[in-house]
Amino acid sequence: MLEVRSRLVQLGFMPANTEVGFDIFDDECEQALRVFQQSRGLTVDGIAGPQTMRRLDEARWNLGDRVLSFTPSHLIHGEDVAQLQQRLLELGFTLDRVDGVFGRNTDTAVREFQRNVGLDVDGIAGPEFFRALNRLIRTVSGGNQEHLRELAMSDSVMRRTTLDSAVILIDPSAATRTFSHTDLSESFVCNDIANRLEGLLLTAGAQVILARAQIAHDGDERERAALANDQKVDLVISLRCDSASSNLPQGVATYYFGHEFSRSATGMRLAELIQEEITRATQLLDCRSHPKTWDLLRLTRMPAVRVEVGYISNEHDAMHLGNEVVRDNVAHAISAAITRLLAPRIG
Repeated sequence: MLEVRSRLVQLGFMPANTEVGFDIFDDECEQALRVFQQSRGLTVDGIAGPQTMRRLDEARWNLGDRVLSFTPSHLIHGEDVAQLQQRLLELGFTLDRVDGVFGRNTDTAVREFQRNVGLDVDGIAGPEFFRALNRLIRTVSGGNQEHLRELAMSDSVMRRTTLDSAVILIDPSAATRTFSHTDLSESFVCNDIANRLEGLLLTAGAQVILARAQIAHDGDERERAALANDQKVDLVISLRCDSASSNLPQGVATYYFGHEFSRSATGMRLAELIQEEITRATQLLDCRSHPKTWDLLRLTRMPAVRVEVGYISNEHDAMHLGNEVVRDNVAHAISAAITRLLAPRIG
């Protein structure tokens, strides 16, 4: 806990208290951690899990603190990268989204900036690069948030993808936790829906990759994102269940990559379509679609959607998802949403 408290103090989420040691994780520290999680689009649970710890580490970097460049085998992550991406967008350089990952698109934008201002075109964002960037930022009025979002909505490859040419990764949960007052497991529900969805998509001509065939355990989200990127899939559908300390929360929700300055337009559209189709086909409560920056959504190079098909802590959802017909309807609903997304467009 030493690192958590000290990092939250460093980031300004809680005041330094000389009377409390940095190794103490008390209510004040938990509340500050929740505020941090909310500000970064993470699950707000007050738990310093692996994903939260990575984001705390990324948050310590400000633009100019270190040299940035594209290294395919070891991509640089950090909020300084997100700041760089945002500033390049403000100057009119094309990026798919602000995700804090120095990938190939960011490298291209950095090189284009260097070319435009007369710097050596080496893709390295170092002191000379930052000086030139700061000079331009002070003299050029950048785009507003809506402009940034429009730039981020350029998932143009999807306009050329149809269902019979698509490669889709389905990522069902392997969690063994069980639904309230039943022996029904999250793994069984998600895998059953995944198998049914796979059959529907294969029948329509799509190529389907099941993450569990490549990764035997639930694993790290980064591992599953890397699988999607390595396989160059067109869409990612992650199937999970939610849980709460109370037995009252219930319903289905969908999630896509997004935050204040950027979002995946195609991911958002697919999440909304899936939400619409599932709530139309079942009696599961509509908990709507939401932007998040979870690693699977943030690190995939293609639109990714996480579908939480119900709460394992709710008896109503347990009853419905324990019904084979309902699970089949959920699979058909997701298939219908994907079909709508990839329907041929005219013009």
